[in-house]
Parts: sequence; structure tokens; C-alpha cells
Amino acid sequence: MNDPRLPDLDPSLDLADQALELLDATPEGLSEYALIQRLKARHSTHIPHCGLDDKLVLFRTHFLLFNALYRLRDRLWGEGRAHLSISPLCVRLLPFQPGTANLSERDPLRDYYLDLRHLRETSERDVEKLMESFWSRMQGGDEKQAALALFELDERSRRLDLTLIKQRYRQLVSLHHPDRGGSTARLQSINLAMEILQRYYR
Repeated sequence: MNDPRLPDLDPSLDLADQALELLDATPEGLSEYALIQRLKARHSTHIPHCGLDDKLVLFRTHFLLFNALYRLRDRLWGEGRAHLSISPLCVRLLPFQPGTANLSERDPLRDYYLDLRHLRETSERDVEKLMESFWSRMQGGDEKQAALALFELDERSRRLDLTLIKQRYRQLVSLHHPDRGGSTARLQSINLAMEILQRYYR
């Protein structure tokens, strides 16, 4: 729900600058889902204002935001202003410390999100194929159960909370990150599943 007390974001600002404005005001950081909701609440014109239950809308919203965040990270690092930590769990501005990160190293995720061909050329069928291992496990259209299945968690056999889900998310990211021989498609499925579970376990 939109909050009328919040001023709209300046429509002339790039999405990266709009995200920076929100992150500057939230030193503890924001989850990707929370950042998207705040952008929508403040009427950003740079992301789709449709329900995230549509797979293609979810993909495009996720892609546009991560494209903006990686551009912003490069810019802030180049200016020596800050380090932007990017994760679906927490997007956060950290103090700039020269030598603690080398952005010149090849980052497959950065390369993926900065290549706009992936946004333009990805159809709904492509999204389905990209996340086939995830969506194929959906039962009765239940996105929550599909996300839990991808994380290999069963809420009937254990008491689940966001702390446990985050722990499992970190394990899967570590296991499937492209830098460690994993696939970008698999990692995207994991990230999208995390976004879904954050909506159910808050």
C-alpha cells in the first residue's frame, strides 16, 4: 500500500540514484523485496508497477533493480565514496575501504545484469526455462512450497523461520555461485526463491 506521507522520488533521477536516496536513508540496509516496495510506494517510474506473482514481471523488476545496483556500485567505488553490498537479503551501503574489494575482477553476476540484452531478449518462456528446476517443482501453483522445495526445506518436518531460511540461502549461494563452478541460472532461481520466502517469513 502506498504511503501518502512519503514524497515521490524525483522522476528525473536514474533508478540507481533513486535506490541510493533510499539506501542513504536506511543505514542498516534493505532487502531487495523491501527496496522494491519502497520504490513502488514512492512512485518510481523505472520499475514495473504490477504484481510480482507474474514470473516475467518478477524477472524484469529483479533485473532492472540489480542492473541499477551494479551500476551504482561501480560508480560509488570509482568515486571512492562507498562500497555497495548487493544481496537479495540485504542491499547496504558500507564505508569505502581501498583494497578490500577488487571490482576489476570478473564477476559473472555483474556481467549478467549489466548486459541489457538479457532484459530485452528474455521472454516469459525463457524465464520458465531459466528457472525450470524451480518452477517445475511447484505443486498446485503454490509459490511458497516451490521455494521451500528448491531450498530442500519442509515446513512439516521442522519449525521454519527466516533465520533458518537465510542460513540455507547462504549455503546454496556458496554452493552454486558461478565463481565456484555453479550456473548463473541456478543462482537466479535461488535468489528469486529467497524473494518469495521473505514475503512469507518476516
